Amino acid sequence: MSLVLGIWLAAAVLVGFMWLVRLIAMVRVMRRRIVLGPGSHSSPLSETPSLSVIVAAKDEENNIEACVKSLLKQDYPDYELIIVDDRSTDRTGQLLQELERGASGKLRVLTVESLKDGWFGKNNAMREGIEASRGDWLCFSDADCDFICDRTLTIAVGEMQHREADFLSITPMLETPTFWEKILQPVCALALIIWFLPERVNNPRRPTAYANGAFMMLRRACYDGIGGHDRVKTEVNEDIHMARFAKQEGFRLRVAENDGLYWTRMYSSFRVAMQGWSRIFYGSLGKPHRLAIALFMVGFFSLLTWPSALASAYGWSHASTDVAWVWQLLTIEWSLAVLLMHVVIWRSYHPMRIPPIWSIFYWFGVCLTMVVLFRALRRSLGSGSTTWRGTTYVGSRRVGDVSTAATGEYESDGTTPQAATAKESTSNA
Repeated sequence: MSLVLGIWLAAAVLVGFMWLVRLIAMVRVMRRRIVLGPGSHSSPLSETPSLSVIVAAKDEENNIEACVKSLLKQDYPDYELIIVDDRSTDRTGQLLQELERGASGKLRVLTVESLKDGWFGKNNAMREGIEASRGDWLCFSDADCDFICDRTLTIAVGEMQHREADFLSITPMLETPTFWEKILQPVCALALIIWFLPERVNNPRRPTAYANGAFMMLRRACYDGIGGHDRVKTEVNEDIHMARFAKQEGFRLRVAENDGLYWTRMYSSFRVAMQGWSRIFYGSLGKPHRLAIALFMVGFFSLLTWPSALASAYGWSHASTDVAWVWQLLTIEWSLAVLLMHVVIWRSYHPMRIPPIWSIFYWFGVCLTMVVLFRALRRSLGSGSTTWRGTTYVGSRRVGDVSTAATGEYESDGTTPQAATAKESTSNA
């Protein structure tokens, strides 16, 4: 047996073993996952601390009305809703003023006319909202979230009380109506969740930290204890960094999934999704060596499987008798690796509410994910830039504003595995 065939066989064993380990880990994680739904924490709350719900909105005319109306219908007895209109150039401000007039004092709209020097957009808007808030507890969300359960805030408070948590993030249900979203979203989320396994996030003895900016609830003492948004003012994934600081400062961090509390659509087009996930990976993994490892792992453990299985089968069919057994062994090993990979992927799509049949496009999604990771790696090395909601970033620096007409989502919205977790929070998911 030649050295090349020996290395190829060893690679098959390694890849197959990795997917077997991931399958075993997935079974364990699925048994331990925390999922909150409309029926969670149905007993009366032990206490109802005053709560400030803060949402930053920039050019969200298509989403803001549904978001605000769903938050105004929440049944929590003591909360205020603060929406920060951050330099919007569309009808967001007008819609918010109309909503404020009909909210009977429950909604306050703040307007940010200019970006404070040294701050990124969403972080600056959240700072403005915090300064105007009165709640003992704080809840941050995004303008493209629709709260389909009127008990979402009550359930979140109940979960924090039950778990004695200081910082709770509930990951969103994702709407993926288009072909590209069903291909790209799950693969990127799976690539991200490897770094931020929920059971590690929820273990106070582990340093792993993750939060999804779509929904974060904190005790004000926790928020102040980690330095608030001042500490993350130039971070594009402020949610993950805040979660990490919370763990470092000894606060209890929890992450939960949701089934029927709220949903969001991360990205409205393929171009915006590629930009957004590049930003998520850059903000979540940050360092070039971590992005390089992620790029290698996605390619080696996923991209190599099908071509190697097909090449092995072809070699077996054309091999001479004396080496046929090697090609046969290669074919078996790589076929098992492919089988294990697709079992894991098939089981992964259901929690993300994407029909598992879409896993047949997983290999194609891997190719796109590698492009996203490469772009994030270039940016971490200082040779790439990202334009996001009218602002261009090179590395972690904001270098200038451009027309918002050509850009996508808000510059710092959060996601996971959630996983993904990735909306972003890269959300640590």
